[in-house]
Amino acid sequence: MSGQPMRVLVVDDEHAITEFVSYNLKREGYEVEVAHDGNSALEMALNGAFDLIILDVMLPGMSGFDVCQRLRTQSDVPVLFLSARDTEIDKVVGLEIGGDDYLAKPFGVKELNARIKALLRRSVGAGRDMSETPSTIEVAGVTLDEAGHRAYSEKGEIALTPREYELLSCLMRNAGKVLSRDDLLQDAWGWEYLVETKTVDTHVKRLRDKLEDAGVDANLVETVRGYGYRFKADE
Repeated sequence: MSGQPMRVLVVDDEHAITEFVSYNLKREGYEVEVAHDGNSALEMALNGAFDLIILDVMLPGMSGFDVCQRLRTQSDVPVLFLSARDTEIDKVVGLEIGGDDYLAKPFGVKELNARIKALLRRSVGAGRDMSETPSTIEVAGVTLDEAGHRAYSEKGEIALTPREYELLSCLMRNAGKVLSRDDLLQDAWGWEYLVETKTVDTHVKRLRDKLEDAGVDANLVETVRGYGYRFKADE
């Protein structure tokens, strides 16, 4: 990594976990801060200008889910949940309330690093050959700034998480074309993702809600039953 190191907040009430994760992140060149309870985590997250937050679900004071929900009212910083709770419903809840990824304990260093790099790559706009992609895409009243990784409607910027942005980008770059959930996972997540394709449905719902909040017709993202999703092309 060049320039200023990426700043990561690691939140877990188990000191062994924060020490393990912090040690490995520092070896990769990240700057790391640590919190051990939900209230401290939220305060640090809102005031610390972090590039990524690694957030345990079960925390004293305030759960990781609650921290994420409150954080999302003010910030779109990528959130990677860590949890010993590995049920599908826990993963879905974590993603629905604004998390960008969910990693179950115990986990390996290589997988953790891969997930972190994937989230940061999408957050800073790296990992894509910009020479092959127009810097601006406009479809049906939505403008995508590919260079800045931002989306706009007539009302202004649409507040999207990195994952939601990548999903919208994939759909808009293929406007009028039906994309399967596997297509969207491969493009928007960027590597062999380890959760159910239902993850796509969760993120599409959140994306539609944000489009609607921005004064855009949420039905621009069409469900094509039995196939996947399609972004309506301009007529």
